Parts: sequence; structure tokens; C-alpha cells
Amino acid sequence: MGRLLKGSLALGGTVVLLGALKRALNPQPRYAAWEKPGYEEFENKVLVVGGGFGGFTAAKELTEFIKDREDVGVLVVAKDNFFTFWPMVAGIVSSDIETRNVAQPLRRALITAGASFRRAKLTGVDHENKRVTVDGGLEFPYDHLIISLGGQPNFFGIPGVEEHALHMRGIEDAERIRNRMIERFEEVSLMRGEIPESKLTFVVIGGGATGVEVASELHTLVHEALAPDYPNIDPHRVRIFLIEGLDNILPELDPVLRRAARTRLVNQRIEVKTNTLAEEITSSCVRLKGGEEIAAENVIWTAGNRPNAAISDLDLPIDERNGIKVDSYLRVQDRPGIWAIGDCAAIPNSNEENGRGVPPTAQAAVQEGKTVAKNVLATIDGREEDLEEFEYRPMGQLVELGSDFAVNEVMGVRFSGRLAAIFWRLTYLTRLNSPQSKAQQAADWILGTLLRPAVTQVRGSSDE
Repeated sequence: MGRLLKGSLALGGTVVLLGALKRALNPQPRYAAWEKPGYEEFENKVLVVGGGFGGFTAAKELTEFIKDREDVGVLVVAKDNFFTFWPMVAGIVSSDIETRNVAQPLRRALITAGASFRRAKLTGVDHENKRVTVDGGLEFPYDHLIISLGGQPNFFGIPGVEEHALHMRGIEDAERIRNRMIERFEEVSLMRGEIPESKLTFVVIGGGATGVEVASELHTLVHEALAPDYPNIDPHRVRIFLIEGLDNILPELDPVLRRAARTRLVNQRIEVKTNTLAEEITSSCVRLKGGEEIAAENVIWTAGNRPNAAISDLDLPIDERNGIKVDSYLRVQDRPGIWAIGDCAAIPNSNEENGRGVPPTAQAAVQEGKTVAKNVLATIDGREEDLEEFEYRPMGQLVELGSDFAVNEVMGVRFSGRLAAIFWRLTYLTRLNSPQSKAQQAADWILGTLLRPAVTQVRGSSDE
């Protein structure tokens, strides 16, 4: 009887503990469905356009500031109902990271915080009546508008890039790159006789963090995931080039870390070419300045970024190179009540004497989102003296080159190797917003130390 009682108490305690854990991991929304006011009913309406790092952070910070107030409503309008956790996108290429863990759900996070969300694409801004128009002709009013539309690839007018190169703009592009490699292996496995060198040659153009990570993930995909499944294809026949126009790859990092990264790439048999510019991309080769050609049917463009072209239709002051002109408080020039952050904004950088603006990075967008939230609320409350000038504080950079190697610079501390790779994973794992994504990705990485990755290509009927 005593054992039965103890067992019952233990079981009951476990059930209570699991219930408490479930409630902690799944917080209730600020408003119940029947009590939440409509966005248009709030006295002060803040509309955030864009659901990337900047827009999401701004909305979340605002909802935190107003959790005890009922006079401010926040609405986020974005073309997707998820935001892309950019630091992990390259890992999708090798299947080291699952797509579902990179696509962080927007709607649930915002609704839980007390904001509203609509999936739609911005088409225009009526400055006089303070309303925005989205696809379908639907309009939303605003008192304060935060524009965070992000950026898009910059092809620098190089012929053939847009037509023949794969791009790296988001989750779909990472999946497309992975599928291209699998498709080439499938094609080659059916070939008889001479195999064109261009078929298994991949050229990554752009030696920044994205390009370096993509090149390394391609190597991992070939040698760890595909090689055992295609025994008739020598993985060393796959050639991977990394092309950079500057003197060094990863120019934003310390020279010691650059050398460590380049050594790692060379050890992976990735051919790194610096001081090299692409002149033209065709369906079968990359032509370089100076006359050299690389026979390649697979080109991946990661070499440039520019503000989202959609901002040109919004009747806003624009610096064509850097985006929407804002002051140090992130207010759009000559447009009261409108703010701009992220890759679409030309934000002055007080730390740069040469006039260069804030770089278009995720960490910069997060910092901008926090500052703009404070400033919008201060403006609503008439506290002009509390407006905060934006000051970009770079925290460093983490670049992963495979599951067992990374180069990191954090608050002036530089380190590389396996320890750096572990630090990379722990840092970004904790920064995922979704508890499910954290748990799933942690489990995937643990299982990955024991099991060889399995990679498949899911093809739609249009691909047949």
C-alpha cells in the first residue's frame, strides 16, 4: 500500500510539473479572442510594415512597453507569416538545419504579445490621410508608420546574373540550392561516357559571411550527405569556387580569422579566388575580368545587397544607394509620423567618420527595432526630450564553416575551431523565438552526431 501511495504521489507530481512546464512554454495571449479591440479602435495606431528582424523587434518591443496600457494598438503587415532567422539559413543547404526551424512564426508570437497581424504586401502610402494600401486594395490607417521592408540582391548590372544564377534571398533559395546539387547528382548518375565538367562545378560569387557559409555547406552536402548515396560518383569531382572581388574573404573580420577561414576552405578543396570580378554569367560558364572562364552550370550569387525596390513607389526621400533617408532618431526626413529601419533605410552611423551608414545586418536591424519602438512611444506621449539617437553597437560576427568549425569575433574576443562552432550553435539556438524550433533544432544537432544526414529532393508536378 505504501509503495502504491508513493507511486501515485510521484505520478501526480510529474503530471503537475509537466502542466506547469507546458503553461510556461505556451503563454496565454494578452487578449482573449472576444475581448481584443480591433486595431482601428485604438486611440494611437502604430503600423509596422515588414516582418524581418527590424519590424518584428519593433513590434515586440512596443507590445512590451504598452502591456499596461490600452491606448496604443500595434499592427504588423508582412508578405509572409514568418520571419527568416537569417544566421541559420545557410545550414539549410546541407540539411544541417531544418527549414521549419529557420521560419519563425510571426502570427502566434505577435498575437500572444497583444499585437495584430495581417499577411499582405504593401502597395502604397497615402501620406495626407495617413493610410497604407496593400494588395487587393485593402487600406489600414496609422498614426505612426514604421517601414522595415528589408533588401534584395544587387546585381551591379552584370549580364546574366539575374537570368542564370541562383540567389540567396531567403529560405526558398537555400532549398533551391540544395535541390540543384541533388539534381546534378541524379543527372550524372544516369550519364554514360564523358561527363561535362560544368555539370558538377559550383561557383559562389561573394566572399562575405553568406558566401563563405554557403560554399562550406555545399561541401558538407556533397561529402557527408550525398557521397554515400551515390557510390558511382566521386565526390572530389565536384568543384566549388568562391569568388571575391576584394583582397580578402570576410573583409569585416580580423585578419587572423580571415586566414583561419581561408585555410579551412582550402582544406575542404574549395578554390578561393580573391581580387577577382565576374564579368558575365551564362548558362554554362562564368566569365571573369581578365579573360578567364570557369565552366559551370551552377552559379550562386551572394555578392551584393540593395534596399527593397518597393520603397521607390512610396513617395519618400530616397538615397538610391542606401535607401530611405532618416535622421539619427530613425524618423524619415520631411515625413512626420513615418519611421524607417533595416536594410531599406539609409541610417547614419555615428561610429563612421567616412560617412558610411549602418551596415545591413541582422544585429543592426534588431538594435534599430528597439530604438524606434522607444522613440515612437516617446513621440506618442509627447516626450520629445526622451527621444534616443540611434547608435549602432556592433557585437561581433559569427561565421560557421561546417558543424565542427567556425570563426567568431565577439566583443573584441577572437577564436576559431570546434569551440567556436559550439559557441555559434548555442548562441543562435538561444536566440530562436519559437520554443518548438529550439527543441527541434537541438534534438536534430544531437542526433546528427550519431546519424548520417539523409537528404531528399521534393519535386512538384511542374518539375516532372
